[in-house]
Amino acid sequence: MRLDWTALGQVAAVSVGATVAVVVVFALGVLGLARLEGTRGHQGGTFALGLTQATLCFLACSAVVAYGIYLIVPQFH
Repeated sequence: MRLDWTALGQVAAVSVGATVAVVVVFALGVLGLARLEGTRGHQGGTFALGLTQATLCFLACSAVVAYGIYLIVPQFH
């Protein structure tokens, strides 16, 4: 049996990179929620910015999770 160490390293690097990217996007979504909570009584651009940021970040995370489930479950193919 022979292992292709280059391919294994590429898979590991992509996995770590994708994981870090999803965590960063989720953290930015939490930051958007914090902006939203911080401006609860105020009106203005910060409220809209926080809401938009949180919504887009959490939608992106949901899309990544849905794609991962699609790849894992064979009935979806």
